[in-house]
Amino acid sequence: MNKIFMSGNHAFAESAIRAGCRCYFGYPITPQNELGEYMAANIRKAGGVFIQSESEIAAINMTIGSAATGTRVMTSSSSPGISLKQEGLSFLAGFELPAVIVNVMRGGPGLGNIAPAQGDYFQATRGGGHGDYRMPVFAPGTVQEIADITFLAFDVADKYRTPVMILGDGMMGQTKEPVVFPEPIGELPVKEWALRSMGDGPSKYLASLILDPAAMERHNWKLYRKYKEIERNEVRYESYMIDDADVVVIAYGTTARIAKSAIKRVRDDGIRAGLIRPITLWPFPKQILQELARKIKQFIVFEMSTGQMLEDVQLSILGKADISFYGRPGGVVPTPLELARYIYRECQNKKELDYET
Repeated sequence: MNKIFMSGNHAFAESAIRAGCRCYFGYPITPQNELGEYMAANIRKAGGVFIQSESEIAAINMTIGSAATGTRVMTSSSSPGISLKQEGLSFLAGFELPAVIVNVMRGGPGLGNIAPAQGDYFQATRGGGHGDYRMPVFAPGTVQEIADITFLAFDVADKYRTPVMILGDGMMGQTKEPVVFPEPIGELPVKEWALRSMGDGPSKYLASLILDPAAMERHNWKLYRKYKEIERNEVRYESYMIDDADVVVIAYGTTARIAKSAIKRVRDDGIRAGLIRPITLWPFPKQILQELARKIKQFIVFEMSTGQMLEDVQLSILGKADISFYGRPGGVVPTPLELARYIYRECQNKKELDYET
């Protein structure tokens, strides 16, 4: 197996091409520009199409049109650019069209800055656009996992006929690591529902404009059943040093990497800390947290935000354990020492509280 030293942004693109992506539409925005540049240079070699659209809104609507033909398609952007794509994401869900959307997050709200952040969690996991819909959201933790998850995202999108988002951040996109890529896939099966050329089989019709309320309700319940199936089948997470843990940190993406270093540091000083890293932010891995809360009574949520995943952790544990939060929003990247100090302080406070009780 040949390892290629590559950035996260380039790994998104290379893996997408190998996964059969043949259309990419995007508009430049830092810190994900390298993804589009790589696509511009390489997707045509695989027989694909690259278009730098006139705007993010144009890019997502081009994505809708391409997805309707059954072609594997990707678009990407960063935080405010993803905000502009929200109506199109709702359209993809309503049409039941598979597509992969990459968000390399930066500081916000507003135009914010170009530093890495995790403030788009709500936008990604709650749908973001209008209407009753959800979409699977993956959060890779390494450049190797970017390559693997990008491949997986296209398969999940096709399996459930749904848009799938991959949530990275500016640091993840710029980080370079050795990567082993999956072998390029062969010819994909024909999608019977897809709109093809005139004369290619019977006429087909795709719509998300459903004017009859009863019919719209039936469509919503159909989508609901699909999302329940995704919740049953597609939950993914990593556990790290939790077998003997007294305190568990919950973090994803870049903060999970920082957390691992902090956990090693505090364990050297006798604090038995562990980590749960959600790989799917939706569906969220709530069952493992519920199981851990039966024996572990201290959890720390760690994010580069003011606390968004925190709400999903609270909804999962339902008051059965203590949950504290440490976050740095706006593009500030915390250090392992910062988190280690917070873990020390929280464990000491818990020990004093237990003694007083």
